Amino acid sequence: MLRKFFSRKLAVIALALFLGLIGGVNSASAHAPRYVFYFIGDGMGAAQRQAAEYYLRAETGVKDIKLRMNQFPVAGINTTYSADSLVTDSAAAGTALAAGYKTNNGIIAQLPDGTNVKSLVEAAEEKGMGTGLVTTTRITHATPAVFASHNSNRDAENEIALDYLDSGVDFFAGGGYRHFVPQNWDGGKSKRKDDLNIAEKFKGQGYHIFLTEKDTQKFRNYKPSGQEKVFAAFTYSHLPYELDRENDHTPSLAELTAKGIEVLEKYKEGFFLMVEGGRIDHACHAHDPAGSIHDTLAFDKALDEAYSFYQKYPDETLIVVVADHETGGFGLGFGDNYFLKMDQLFKAKVTTADVLNEGVGKYDKDRKKFFDFIATNLGLDNLSLDEKIKIEQAMDLIDGSQKDAIATYAGYDPAAITVTHIMSERANMFWTTYAHSGTTVPLSAIGVGAEALGGFKDNTEVARTLFSILEFKPTEVAFTHPTSLPKVINY
Repeated sequence: MLRKFFSRKLAVIALALFLGLIGGVNSASAHAPRYVFYFIGDGMGAAQRQAAEYYLRAETGVKDIKLRMNQFPVAGINTTYSADSLVTDSAAAGTALAAGYKTNNGIIAQLPDGTNVKSLVEAAEEKGMGTGLVTTTRITHATPAVFASHNSNRDAENEIALDYLDSGVDFFAGGGYRHFVPQNWDGGKSKRKDDLNIAEKFKGQGYHIFLTEKDTQKFRNYKPSGQEKVFAAFTYSHLPYELDRENDHTPSLAELTAKGIEVLEKYKEGFFLMVEGGRIDHACHAHDPAGSIHDTLAFDKALDEAYSFYQKYPDETLIVVVADHETGGFGLGFGDNYFLKMDQLFKAKVTTADVLNEGVGKYDKDRKKFFDFIATNLGLDNLSLDEKIKIEQAMDLIDGSQKDAIATYAGYDPAAITVTHIMSERANMFWTTYAHSGTTVPLSAIGVGAEALGGFKDNTEVARTLFSILEFKPTEVAFTHPTSLPKVINY
């Protein structure tokens, strides 16, 4: 009898302890994260992530090495279609990821009817959090723009730049100073058609200003002494691809992220930092496998900065890694072959996306010079007869014998595209489009509330889930159904 009593009592105690532990876990995980990192790989589909990881394994010889983003415990997959197309652009996809709404391609943080929708950055500011936007593109480009601006036209970058003055964002870092300086600016070229010096107005609001490449070292040396604000735009247009970046000219994405953390961690209510690897997309538009891989690796190094911060504050931090869409229809496999040869890309010292299309390596009708350049800078010193013929046929187009056929390359230089296709085929990779594709994209996350982000979701659901995790108040307009398909579809 006594034994039964004690057995029951022990069972009750054990159950109480178990329920108490569950209750403790629930109460500990119920609070909103204090520090939030939202990493967006523009154009970074599953193939882009895996190509970078396979390249890293081949380069290091460590067969089980993984990208940081591929080590996070929570994984998901997201659909990306916009309100008017199954193949989204960055403005519509960015709006979905930033605000939780479908909109038409080309629109920045507005519904198709012109209604503004609140972004996660704007919601963070309502709670007094520090906020930051970091990108390798122009800071006024579509992805950063959807977090701090509202416009019916993503190309209205002069207007978007002006919007930023009232955005309340505390840390800006990227490229594109051309939209923030007046016409006839004596410090460099401008894209403005007026005499507005927006950078100077930022300075008047108390921002520390870093403009053009000459301020790179000044930016590196800058140390915030308190709750401060920063505006940094180092290049006329986008920051260079990682493969082309000269360390003494422009900071890396990891450096920009680290400085953003250094500035924003002094904000007492925490922070929300969006970091975009924007040129992954650009490399894939131009079918440049090496360019895509190196920018994805640079993006992952930036993620390391956030992860180091997370390790210090694991109970207060959330890191989310997403993509707005996939670009290029990047395929890891070609023909009927069952292999990848990542070592074929080891000798690439420059991008074909930039240097061969419009830089010092561009074909200028000097054939020997071009062949010498790709031999030295891309490792193509052993072209087969077939490969050489393909390049010479592209040169014929440029030389004027078949000008109408250049449109086949979607505006890209035929010689550059032919070379990058040769490099891709040697590595056993292939491309299906010069535009975006409609495929799903991966998500990974770690930290407070991360488990809610896993599974199969639409991109709007990612943002809505974040609004919920962070206890933010979304736009007071009924959410469109996340699984509703575009009304205008070309099947």
